[in-house]
Amino acid sequence: MTVKHLNLPLDYESVKEAGAIVGSGGLIVVDETTCMVELARYFLEFCQEESCGKCTPCRVGTKKMLEILERIIHGKGTLEDLDRLEEIGMWVQQTALCGLGQTAPNPVLSTLKYFRDEYEAHIIDKRCPAGVCADLFIAPCENACPAHVDVPAYIAHISEGRFKEAFYVHIKNNPFPSVCGRACPARCESYCRRLQVDESIAIRQLKRFMADKAIEEKWELPKPERYNGKKVAIVGAGPAGLSAAYFLNLKGYKVTVFEALPEPGGTPTHYIPEYRLPKEIILEEVRRIERSGVEIRVNHPITDLEALRKDYDAVFLACGSMKETKLNVPGENLKGVLSGMEFLGKVKKGEKPDIGKKVVVIGGGNTAIDAARTAWRLGADVHVIYRRTRDEMPALHEEIEEAEREGIKFTFLATPVKFLEEDGRVRAVRCISMKLGEFDSTGRRKPNTD
Repeated sequence: MTVKHLNLPLDYESVKEAGAIVGSGGLIVVDETTCMVELARYFLEFCQEESCGKCTPCRVGTKKMLEILERIIHGKGTLEDLDRLEEIGMWVQQTALCGLGQTAPNPVLSTLKYFRDEYEAHIIDKRCPAGVCADLFIAPCENACPAHVDVPAYIAHISEGRFKEAFYVHIKNNPFPSVCGRACPARCESYCRRLQVDESIAIRQLKRFMADKAIEEKWELPKPERYNGKKVAIVGAGPAGLSAAYFLNLKGYKVTVFEALPEPGGTPTHYIPEYRLPKEIILEEVRRIERSGVEIRVNHPITDLEALRKDYDAVFLACGSMKETKLNVPGENLKGVLSGMEFLGKVKKGEKPDIGKKVVVIGGGNTAIDAARTAWRLGADVHVIYRRTRDEMPALHEEIEEAEREGIKFTFLATPVKFLEEDGRVRAVRCISMKLGEFDSTGRRKPNTD
């Protein structure tokens, strides 16, 4: 059962209706480090060994299902295997003679229902999201990295003083080592094997050292041996657009990136605070991509995609999704009430928004903490209000800790219901207390006012 069942009553009828069974072994709780494909294989292997073999559905059917699962965890499965698993599983459920055989396919069928994306990752991407199936990854840190940078390789190069080699290992998968060395959530460190001994290797800090060395020594990105005559247009010069441009250029495509704003770089350039990620660092990495052969046209918004299609063989849209969520409470349009991105954007452009001496930041994500720490740097007394507890805050924990050290105040389990006005400007925020209720579909506790 998935996190959406966390509020499920533990009685026979409720559990059965959810598609599970009540056994004698108690509850087994697993997190994202458990591979659902391997878990299904483990239970099916147990059932296969326990089968008495007297009926064909259990004796043969579970064996065939186990063979398919073995292929999948070794990266040799096909999408047709998933249909075959479901077909055999339903057949065994309906025709096996005893309770063991009838319930043996349950782990496979339920993981296929709720975690099909993990099966598809094993088959299509040859990747185990949990970092369990050893044939499909180099190391847990590499597997956890969204770009799948070979972390062990570049850390080994750094440890032996081969910094340039480390840089070229990194850019095989990610052309922004300096940006990620400063503003990456560092999932790799959360999966580092060293955690089983004491604490993780400081992967992000090592990356930053190596990346800054690359800028200092002027190490360049590789260029294509030749161009293939094809042209690609990319709309948006943020990390996605520029990464696509870099890799397409390497493959021999002539790439032009169109950016509506005066400077390339996307969110890192225009919104991440300077104290976390200096703009010059971002722009130097962008210039390095330009020097490799990518053309970037700034102040060039695209209003006619069809016209662009006529001039290019392919178009890649990387224009972002900058739409903020409104609170929908009275007074949020008053003067002095700013969205987090609006505020951060103004400061990054060099403006000094009129925020007064006292600032309230509503929210618990990275944007909220960035806004709070930026306002504190502008001289304001800052107070963060969050509707859940500190443990539920989605912001990076080190950023929250830094905010606390700087003297920023936090109030948890509270939410605004109205912005109060004085002379046409926000004067105060009226809040109500919250308490954590039941779990929502993401596994987080829902705040409510009951």
